[in-house]
Amino acid sequence: MLAGTIYISMLGALVLALMPRSARNAARWVALLTAAAGLAMALASFAAHRDGALFTITRVPWVPQMGIEYYLAADGISLCLAVLTGIVAVAGILFSWDVELRTNQFFAFYLLLIGAVYGVFLSRDVFLLFVFYEIVIIPKYFLIALWGSTRKTYGAMKLAIYSFVGSAMVLVGLMAAWVRSGGHGTSLEALAAGGYPHHFQMVAFPLVFVGFAILAGLWPLHTWAPTGHVAAPTAASMLLAGVVMKLGAYGCLRVAMTLFPEGMGPWGHTVLGMASWRDVLAVLAVVGIVYGAMVAMVQRDFKFVIGYSSVSHMGFILLGLMTLNQVGMSGAVLQMFSHGLLAGLMFAVVGRMVYARTHTRDLTELNRMDLHRLLPFAAFAFVVAGMGSMGMPGFSGFVAELMIVIGAWRAFPVLAMITGVGVVVGVAYIWRAMQRAFFIEPGVEAQAPHEPLGAITLPEKLGTLLLAGTSVVVGLYPQVLLNLIVPALNAPIFEPLRRGVWQ
Repeated sequence: MLAGTIYISMLGALVLALMPRSARNAARWVALLTAAAGLAMALASFAAHRDGALFTITRVPWVPQMGIEYYLAADGISLCLAVLTGIVAVAGILFSWDVELRTNQFFAFYLLLIGAVYGVFLSRDVFLLFVFYEIVIIPKYFLIALWGSTRKTYGAMKLAIYSFVGSAMVLVGLMAAWVRSGGHGTSLEALAAGGYPHHFQMVAFPLVFVGFAILAGLWPLHTWAPTGHVAAPTAASMLLAGVVMKLGAYGCLRVAMTLFPEGMGPWGHTVLGMASWRDVLAVLAVVGIVYGAMVAMVQRDFKFVIGYSSVSHMGFILLGLMTLNQVGMSGAVLQMFSHGLLAGLMFAVVGRMVYARTHTRDLTELNRMDLHRLLPFAAFAFVVAGMGSMGMPGFSGFVAELMIVIGAWRAFPVLAMITGVGVVVGVAYIWRAMQRAFFIEPGVEAQAPHEPLGAITLPEKLGTLLLAGTSVVVGLYPQVLLNLIVPALNAPIFEPLRRGVWQ
């Protein structure tokens, strides 16, 4: 059933591409029903496999001469991220209900992207994973270039170039691993059993990890992210922050760290006080956390605030992966899920509820409008998303960030303390954005918008309820995900990471 998430999304994209442009309302419903069907399939598999153990979905030869298989499988991590994809997909369509320009093509590209994202999360053959990973680039480029705003062509091209550079790095590393392992198979298990020497892993690991981490917003290779987020239409911003950036973090964990665990280990000497790639990447992750938060603090464009916020929160995920302990890595996967929900909701508020009605994202201009009176539901939704993003107890973000900080304290005490600065600044920039966007500051004269603001629609309210409600459920009962994540991280394939072979 879980493979159906890929097929129904691709089929829905094909149907929408063949529909006439005039059938806008029908296109919306086809897209929504297709995304809802994918979410239902993901939830059904999520409920049926509560032990988090790996199970095979389908496995047949694809390119037998190279040992490449069409091999789909899922464990607890894959299931959680598949459910996240379904939730964000449905919410994105609800927040895009007003799209009028080539509606059928917009949703066709949208569902093509969703189908490819499902494919990445479910692929157990690394070259199949790479194929789906590359497919994602095509629709996300067109969604931004055709339906975006604010230097949309530049934003789309920058995102595509960064993605292709990262993909090239990954492909070189995977081809080297395939050759070194004897070329007998490309499944994750076959390549992980390749027995690569330490010096090979020390080169292959950073190549593949950084190649994936570019899409995860690793500092200083993050600059595509704020630009792409701001240029993208609302639904594409939600997907970009909610699930596409998670593909990079997922690739780091599933491929780079699994195939080349010794690549994080010592060089045999110390460089600038750091003895391994693990130390370097942990430092870069913490820099991203603090840098993203501080830059978000001074932005005037409301959407740039959320764009740099995503860079900061993705830094938490990468730091959690580098802890190499169960609590930190579990927190990283949980943060993938949490950030997907909360960043998606914040982009929906900024792009659809505020910008589409006021036609401005300038916080100085918004501060004069007193939007908490004109758009009370939008203010409420942003307060909820902001509280969750800054780590308020009761939301998924609190549990995820707490686990990452605990894991970091065990692995990198100094970096954990620096991370605390990012947490504090995160509270400040969310509070500042909330105050300036929705509430008039003392001494500022109120100024009515140039035209009446439309009321928040039912689809927007339903999308808000879906994202915020899921975050609260996970925040109050995180075991609903951790019961799958922890067993997946305890699987035999992660044994080298648990042993700490770099020591």
